[in-house]
Amino acid sequence: MDLLRQRLVPRAAGRAGALTSIEPLLQVRSLGHRFPSVRGGPWAVCDASFELFAGEVVAIVGESGSGKSTLLNGIGARLRPLAGQVLYRTAAGPWVDVHAAPERQRRELARSEWGFVEQAAADGLRLNVSAGANIGERLMGLGDRHYGRLRATAADWMQRVELDPARIDDAPRAFSGGMRQRLQIARNLVTQPRLVLMDEPTSGLDVSVQARLLDLIRHLSQRLHLCALIVTHDLGVARLLAQRTLVMHEGRIVEQGLTDRVLDDPQHPYTQLLVSSVVAP
Repeated sequence: MDLLRQRLVPRAAGRAGALTSIEPLLQVRSLGHRFPSVRGGPWAVCDASFELFAGEVVAIVGESGSGKSTLLNGIGARLRPLAGQVLYRTAAGPWVDVHAAPERQRRELARSEWGFVEQAAADGLRLNVSAGANIGERLMGLGDRHYGRLRATAADWMQRVELDPARIDDAPRAFSGGMRQRLQIARNLVTQPRLVLMDEPTSGLDVSVQARLLDLIRHLSQRLHLCALIVTHDLGVARLLAQRTLVMHEGRIVEQGLTDRVLDDPQHPYTQLLVSSVVAP
């Protein structure tokens, strides 16, 4: 193991206080996808490869149409890529080839070990049931049927994400956009997933609401020792949340490394253009 990797992957305390392994939690190998409607057109994602380690937050940045969300959906098994592999190390230890695994196993991973925070909170919530039911549903999927315990856990998580527990019986339709996004985060984190995928979690929110939500995500990721992959077009989000950053352009990862290095000393011409477009007067 070289010194760079040791720097990128510090041995940090896990949930039980034990040291985490420096073995990757996720390996993406030469992932590629082209949508059928674009016959003969460019690849939405081409030859994407990287690793993700326990306890680290990694951002994927780039302009709209660069392939960020397509890559995230391929990793999260929401679409089947045309090329490459996504390998995930389960809590039990064995590696799973996500797209070669049975559908039953993928659903089980989605319920227990993964979380997926949608860009539009309405897509990640059941709007016609209560806030408490939205949070408790994932626990029920793991077999918990104790009403009092489910309700107490839901109230606790509403408080953790700065929602009033007194609104536990309110439907998400009655919540603002920022409140819905916090509820969606609680719904995903209640089962303490090992891997969380977030697709533009602050998109479409007012600046002040974005700031509070980012502070919440940063706090929870540190406190829960989350492994998270966050898609964003906002370089400020990457700098605030991520230890490492991947830069995508026209479907390819053109640069990756420690976030401060990538944003303060970009090497690829596209990254230089992306950074200069933010800091230019």
